[in-house]
Amino acid sequence: MASKRRRLSRSGEFDRVYRDGSSHATRYLVLYNFPRRDEEREEVRLGVSVSRKVGGSVERNKVKRALREAFWSLADRLPEKHDFVIVARSEIGDLIEREGTGGVTKSLEEALAGGRST
Repeated sequence: MASKRRRLSRSGEFDRVYRDGSSHATRYLVLYNFPRRDEEREEVRLGVSVSRKVGGSVERNKVKRALREAFWSLADRLPEKHDFVIVARSEIGDLIEREGTGGVTKSLEEALAGGRST
């Protein structure tokens, strides 16, 4: 599991990634990517956003766990000094039910490869 320091937690950090970063969308998620300029931190950081459209709190937490697990499984392919935010779309719960974390990993790989740019 990723340490707390490898997570985005403040709304300002999320806002910066949304505003100044680039994004790539798939049917199930939108991946925002922002290269940081600060030199003291090398690690990749992740923020996850899952709206109530996905389901109740239990379902949203299940989705967040799956997204984090899939994201960190791709850690060796991620560029250093970047912040990422994953925004789950409402259909992601069905994907997790059908294909599990493997399906989420495929969707993330598609977004990392370029997906549809938004």
